[in-house]
Parts: sequence; C-alpha cells; structure tokens
Amino acid sequence: MQHRFSFRDKLSYAFDSMMSKGTSGLIIWLGVLSIILIVVFSIVVLVTKTAPGDEGFIEMTWMSLMRTLDPGTMGGDEGGAFFLLVMLCVTLGGIFIISALIGIVTTSLEARLESLRKGRSRVVEQGHTIVLGWTAQVFTIISELTIANENQKSPCIAIMADMDKVEMEDEIRSKISSTKNTRIVCRTGNPVEPSDLEIMSLAMSKSIIILSPENDNPDPEVIKIMLAIINNPRLKSVDMNIVALIRDPGNVEVAHIVGRDKAEIVLAGDIVARMTAQTCLQSGLSIVYQELLDYGGDEIYFHTERELYGKTFREAIFMYETSSVIGIKSEEGQPVLNPPMDTIINEGDRIIAVSEDDDTLVLSGRENLKIDREAIRRDFKEMKSPARIIMLGWNWRAPIIIRELDHYLQPGSFMKVVADGAICDFNGEDLDLQNLELEYTTAITTDRRVLEGLKIENFDHIIILCYTDSLGAQEADAATLMTLLHIRDITEKLGGDYTLVSEMKDIRNRNLAEITGADDYIVSDQMLSLLLTQISENRHLSGVFWDLFDPDGSEIYLKPVQRYVSTGVPLNFYTVAESAASRGEVAIGYRLSQLKDDAERFYGVVVNPKKHRKVTFSKNDTIIVLAED
Repeated sequence: MQHRFSFRDKLSYAFDSMMSKGTSGLIIWLGVLSIILIVVFSIVVLVTKTAPGDEGFIEMTWMSLMRTLDPGTMGGDEGGAFFLLVMLCVTLGGIFIISALIGIVTTSLEARLESLRKGRSRVVEQGHTIVLGWTAQVFTIISELTIANENQKSPCIAIMADMDKVEMEDEIRSKISSTKNTRIVCRTGNPVEPSDLEIMSLAMSKSIIILSPENDNPDPEVIKIMLAIINNPRLKSVDMNIVALIRDPGNVEVAHIVGRDKAEIVLAGDIVARMTAQTCLQSGLSIVYQELLDYGGDEIYFHTERELYGKTFREAIFMYETSSVIGIKSEEGQPVLNPPMDTIINEGDRIIAVSEDDDTLVLSGRENLKIDREAIRRDFKEMKSPARIIMLGWNWRAPIIIRELDHYLQPGSFMKVVADGAICDFNGEDLDLQNLELEYTTAITTDRRVLEGLKIENFDHIIILCYTDSLGAQEADAATLMTLLHIRDITEKLGGDYTLVSEMKDIRNRNLAEITGADDYIVSDQMLSLLLTQISENRHLSGVFWDLFDPDGSEIYLKPVQRYVSTGVPLNFYTVAESAASRGEVAIGYRLSQLKDDAERFYGVVVNPKKHRKVTFSKNDTIIVLAED
C-alpha cells in the first residue's frame, strides 16, 4: 500500500532540508519570511484603505520595511486604529524575523573572518615556493629563500601545516627579523588531505618542499603527502619540482617510485653522515659546504655560454675571473663534476660554476693570465697513513658515518667509539668494514674523568655526536656542548693538532659552540635545510650535491699548498688553478692557516677568489680542490 505524505510532512521535510544547508539556509528562509511579512501587511492596508494618506503599493511596502528595520519609526505613525494595529504587527514581526536575519548575517561574517584568521582561504599566487609541514628547519628555509628572492618581483613563500595560522606567523616573526621583499603566507591544514592541498595552488607554484615530521617514523607521512600531490588528476600534466626529505634509507626506493620524475628525494641521515665523515678528516671543509649551500656568499649555478662551445673543460676554467667552473651539464645527461680536462663543451651543454650570483658568470676576456710557471710544483709527494679517530656519543646516523669513513681511510685505521649505553641504542654492531678497526666502550661522555682517561693524544680526529635518539633536541645539544667544552680544554692543554667536528640539532646551540671556541666545525640539520632550499630553486643541483658527498667520483678536498705551488712568494690564483688542472683537479679556493681562529674571516677559508689577486701562501695553508681522491 502506497503511503501518502501530508502537506505538513512535506513542508517540515522541506524546512529541514533547507536548514541542513547551514547559515545560507537560515538566511534564505528568514529573507523570504521578511518579504512575505512586508508584502502581506502592505496589501492588507491597501485593500482595507486604512492608510492615512493616498500611498500606493510601493510607498506602503517602503513604510513597512522601515518599521521592520527600525521599531522607533512606528512612534510617528498617525491614522486609524486598524492601521496602527497593522503597523504594530509589522514592527513586531520585524523585531523577531529581521533581527534574527541580521544576527545570523553578523554571526556568519564573524565565522568567515575567524576562518580567514585560521588560514583556510585559497592562496592566489604564481611562482611561489610551497613548504608542507612544520619543523625547526622551516626558519632556515625561509631565511635562505628571502635572500635568493631579493632580485625577484613580488616573491612569496606559502606554508601549510596542521597548526594554527597565527601561531605559525608569530613564530616566524620571533625567529626571523626581516623577510625583505618576500611575503610569507601561512595556511592551516593537513598536507595529506587533497582537499587541504587545493588551497595552496600547487599547479601555479615554482617548487614544493616536503619537510620530515619530528616523530619516530616520519617517512610514511612524507610519502603520503607525495601521493596526495602526484595522484591529483588536476596535476598530472603539470611539471612540478617537489623536494622531499626522507630519513630511512629503506624508504628511498618507495619514495622514488611515488615521486617518479617530479620529485627529488633527499636522504637526511645519509647526507649529514657523509658531511660529518668528510669534515672529520679535513678541518675547514664544513665552512666550504656552508659557503656553497647558503645564499650569503657564492653558490653553484648552471650557465649557458655560447662562446665556450667547441672549447675544452680546461680552457673554460681560465676564461672566468670571478667564477670557478667545476663541471658540465649536457643537454640531456646528468651533471658531471670535474670531467677529464680535454672534455669538449658541445652546443647545448651548460657549465656548472661557483659564482656570487647568476649574473656574475661573465667571461673575463683576459688573454695574459700572468701564470708564474716557475712557482708550480710537481715534486710534492703526499704520505698517506692510517688514521686514528675517536667518536664520542651515538645516534642512528653513527653506523652510516663509520661506513663512510671506511671509504676514505687507509688500511689499518682505528676508531674508538665511546657512548653512554644507558641513553642510546649502542650495541657495537658489526659493520663489515675493510679499512677500519672498531673498538666500543660504554661510558658517560660528559664526565671529565672519563674523557681524560681516553688518552686523546693518541688520536688524530675527534667526532662528537648528539644523543638525539633518546633525548630531546635541547637536552642532547646540552650534552654535546658539555663534552665539546671538556674536549677543547683537554686538547688545548695537550697542544696537539686535531680535527674536531661536533653534531648539533639546534642552530642556536651551534652558534653557542662556535662562540666558545674556534676551529670546531659543527655539522647539523641546518645543512639539510640549506640543501632543500638549493634544490627547490634548481632541481639539477640534486645530482651535483650527491656527487660531492659520494665517495665515488670527485669530492671537495683541502690539500697542502706545497702540492701545487711554492710558498713565500706572491702568486695569483690562475697559477694555482694551472697547477691543479695539470693534475686533473679543479682549484676553487684556499684556506690560510694564520686566520684559522678568525670567525669574522670564515676561519681563513676563501671560496671562489678573484683569480688575478696575488696571495702569499705559507707552508700550513691548504688549497680547496675538486678531485677524485
């Protein structure tokens, strides 16, 4: 049997459906009721002819509207009792219906303003950099991008994180004094949700940086964010530059599968571990990396120069006065650092160079380079011997650092690892090393008596790691700083020549460590932020940096100046570059030992010097080169 709905049921259902639409439904219903109220009572007055004058329908409707909006208007009414009664009814209806309508509109506007305050409106930008996630790294990224964007018109950085928009803006203002001409836009949302990502205008962006959350297992969330972006049907044909930070090496392959050709994957632990290993063996190397990675000095650029077509890589090195050519990027191939000197630069190839800015890559036009060939040395023989290293502290990157060191060290090298077993996962694991013998000791590394008993004088290199696996960032950095202060005091009293590298989490603690003493080069997660920023600006730099940090191929070394040129005589850098090129190496700078304690002069490190300027080297100075070993 078919059930028939009553008119009341249908009306109630229609009303409920309208109300389910929220504020808009209420506004529509109240607006309709207000119009009905005004029109009905205007018609009643006109039909009964009780109006005091000869008003028509329009005039009567206007009079009714005024009384609904302002009850005080009724006080001036004149006429018969019925007319006054009708106007009273209109006024009372206005009090209940129109006032409710005004209240709802006001509430709706307040809710909309609150929504805007929370950061839920669409980002209407083009060519902006998007940062997804919120960690301490975001402040370094913003600082670097503001420098990189100084010559851009109306640059913008848009940040989305699952936290309050105002809170994000307050933190940025407290940590970054000036963003110059770059606008910072914050939005509240979950980057994993495609609907939230829609408000960031991904298709119009220049690059997208995905930060690794600060929890025990951050990689799945990073990969889900990548999936949310890559699988968006509206972005299928968009050529995006995504840079994602992955922590676990086991997740890199999955990240590459998801990101395909649209994403560059940065392996956090691997990069920091490789930097630590290389810096441990070469004092001053971290300053070189800092110079190349931040936007405060010289950076790596790709440059097309037609006048170089048909010339060799070696010829290109000497054609720039204020830039250092370090490699070649073919039109379709990967970047190649320090290729064979006789490599021909073909049409479509771009050179890779270190320069102050992209507009400073200008041919010098110099023909007489004034190379002092008498000062070039070819008789230097470098004696390589096994190294002795002590590592104080432990975290999940320690095994990677040890394996990386094994690639660089001579057979017979020795490492002593000392860590507090009570606060770290310190298990003395077997790493299958070829050149390095390991010895593990459990001890409290902040204890002065323990450190003095380690016989530091028997070691050449010292690494201090922070206990980030078990302690918070500040507590771990405090332990590292205490160990560092003790070690520095011990080594100063011993008077030996040591390289010392310390790992810290917070950049502010790193600055404290640098203030308390010179020649301690700290590798921290700040380097990852700089790396992410560089790749977001130019995705091809990913291949360049991987090559620099990889033991295979060419890396940056600080080698004795006597290997290249004579000391004690004024020489220009063209002479140094000529000597390095004859050995198949590229000279990109030098370090003056007399300035190794001068922080204001970058501890004596000079990257990409003006080649015509003369320098008098001493026997303890070093040349910064790009070489295979």
